[in-house]
Amino acid sequence: MTKKIIILIIGIILILIGFTLKGNNKTKSIIDKTVVKDFDLNRYLGTWYEIARYDHRFEKDMVGVTANYSMREDGKVKVVNSGYKGSFSGEFSEAIGKAKIPNPEKAPAKLKVAFFLFFYGDYYILDIDPNYQWAIIGSSSDNYLWILSRTSKIDDNLYNSILKKIDKRGYDITKLIKVKQK
Repeated sequence: MTKKIIILIIGIILILIGFTLKGNNKTKSIIDKTVVKDFDLNRYLGTWYEIARYDHRFEKDMVGVTANYSMREDGKVKVVNSGYKGSFSGEFSEAIGKAKIPNPEKAPAKLKVAFFLFFYGDYYILDIDPNYQWAIIGSSSDNYLWILSRTSKIDDNLYNSILKKIDKRGYDITKLIKVKQK
């Protein structure tokens, strides 16, 4: 394994531990973390481009970030996150994980994702385009937020519309960083 992949894995482990600690917090959050009611995993599968995110150590300076979801033989979802460090000519980094839906009947849009052994973190689909062309992803923690799209770029009107949805939920949209895509 390259040093970058090891650092990425360690970062993901630390985040998952943070998810667990945040989940034990008894104070009520002012952030609306409700998820979509109707979610079709099969329509969600495929490649998504990261348009914007809250910055984290495990994605620091990453560009061209994508997430690819596909079904595994065991019924879980294979997750492949990848991108480039610093620039499109920078070092390519890839993390392979798995996802599951613990309660598919009551909360199909609340997934659990793991990139290391059985350390799962929350992956909440907060909002999604009716045609599955963009999605807003969060977690049980207020510290994680992503805007994903099926295309590497979205027009400013759509981006601003998504920002309004995020702002209405109580997230700090000034913390979002746009991700460079080809």
